[in-house]
Amino acid sequence: MMKKIFISLFLSGVFMYHTNAQTAVEGNKFLDNWSIGISAGGTTPLTHHSFFGNMRPITGIELNKQLTPVFGFGLEAVGSFNTSQSRTIFDRSNVSLLGLVNLNNLLGTYTGVPRPFEIEAVAGIGWLHYYMNRETGSDQNSMSTKLGLNFNFNLGESKAWTLALKPALVYDMNAMGSEAVRFHSGRAVWEISVGLKYHFGCSNGKHHFTKVRAYDQQEVDVLNAKINELHTQAGKDAKALQEAVRKVTELEAALDKCRNQEPKIVKDTIDNTKKTLESVITFRQGRTTVDNSQLPNVERIATYLKNHKGASVLIKGYASPEGSVEVNERIARQRAEAVKKMLVGKYGIAEERIVAEGQGVGNMFEEPDWNRVSICTINAGTESSSR
Repeated sequence: MMKKIFISLFLSGVFMYHTNAQTAVEGNKFLDNWSIGISAGGTTPLTHHSFFGNMRPITGIELNKQLTPVFGFGLEAVGSFNTSQSRTIFDRSNVSLLGLVNLNNLLGTYTGVPRPFEIEAVAGIGWLHYYMNRETGSDQNSMSTKLGLNFNFNLGESKAWTLALKPALVYDMNAMGSEAVRFHSGRAVWEISVGLKYHFGCSNGKHHFTKVRAYDQQEVDVLNAKINELHTQAGKDAKALQEAVRKVTELEAALDKCRNQEPKIVKDTIDNTKKTLESVITFRQGRTTVDNSQLPNVERIATYLKNHKGASVLIKGYASPEGSVEVNERIARQRAEAVKKMLVGKYGIAEERIVAEGQGVGNMFEEPDWNRVSICTINAGTESSSR
């Protein structure tokens, strides 16, 4: 029965080792998750003796390696005192190779940090040595089997230390080589000890396994492709941003140039053949009133009309292309009407001699800002100029 239990525990540990090898944990390099410990307690025969009356002291040392959060192995050496008639320091030693199965992580899920309390199953085989002095004979060797449980208390925030209560059964499997290998209660002893174990630091900076998210190669390839795509897009966006900044700088420079330029007074020109004259009145952005700087241009038109009674004038208002179509049409019309009202109201020109029209956005000039104008075209008629 005990042999079946041992085999079951061993196979469970191997299965969980294979399963957890697929688990995404950090701290699974060769030099990770080693621990060293010491223990002290007592041993007493399993049968035909008083449990406490025949209890004798034991002490031990162990070196362990945790392969996964579930499965590990350990090398343990335990010495017992006063368990025979021999007068040697140690009456018996047992050096065992042990398999360790964390039952909490086997039955549950490893959370990335050891629990404050965990139960560990222990099973393994070893070399059992009986020490004899010369009067009692020579030393004897035997095969041993150890089965037990470790009740582990993981201490501290870092879980670097473990305090454990360690009950176990140790079997002398072949009675110092005199019998066939088998489990026999008459050749078994209890070992009950308390141990303290230190867990060395791992490559992940902890004293234990830590969980990480696992990615398969396909996911990695998809992420790499996405990163490369973002790098390419970022390069394009940077170039587009540089181009936009350059255009904004050019536009700001052009706008400053327009704002700072001196008002232009356009001289009247008369085509004697067609008997027409044009005069241009400029406006500021969004304005429909005639600036003082443009009054000489308006006055020249008024003077000509007063001196030529048969002449008439056609005023066409224009706007630059910044606003909407409706706004530009309204501004263009208001600019033409502003010049007409000044000719009628200030200079007394008959209204029937003036036609004012809004033309919307103008395109007479290469610079869009220069199209904020009213262009006055005078039809001189056939009347001679009065002097």
